[in-house]
Amino acid sequence: QVQLVESGGGLVQAGGSLRLSCAASGRTFSSYNMGWFRQAPGKEREFVAATSRSGSTYYADSVKDRFTISRDNAKNTVYLQMNSLKPEDTAIYHCAADRRSSWYSSRKENYDYWGQGTQVTVSS
Repeated sequence: QVQLVESGGGLVQAGGSLRLSCAASGRTFSSYNMGWFRQAPGKEREFVAATSRSGSTYYADSVKDRFTISRDNAKNTVYLQMNSLKPEDTAIYHCAADRRSSWYSSRKENYDYWGQGTQVTVSS
């Protein structure tokens, strides 16, 4: 089992940047594919970005070229660097861990463990 704790959210103006972190407990972090999802009020939780065990990455079209996911297995941490933020990026951002899939996934059903989330608010 792994516990995930996100940090780094906040209020930022449109065009600004934030870096989210997700710290994982346990000694098997490198064996998980990791993902970031977000949920805006009244909307479904949606995929943002994912990284495989080996560090390959995959992005939703809405954030491609603006967001970067990375992982540091020595620190048991996954990051989401968010640049050129837009008001429509406003949401609670959750990290998640997938222990079963052979590669990264955009399907939230594939993820076994979830953090509580961190609020990101982008003002216009």
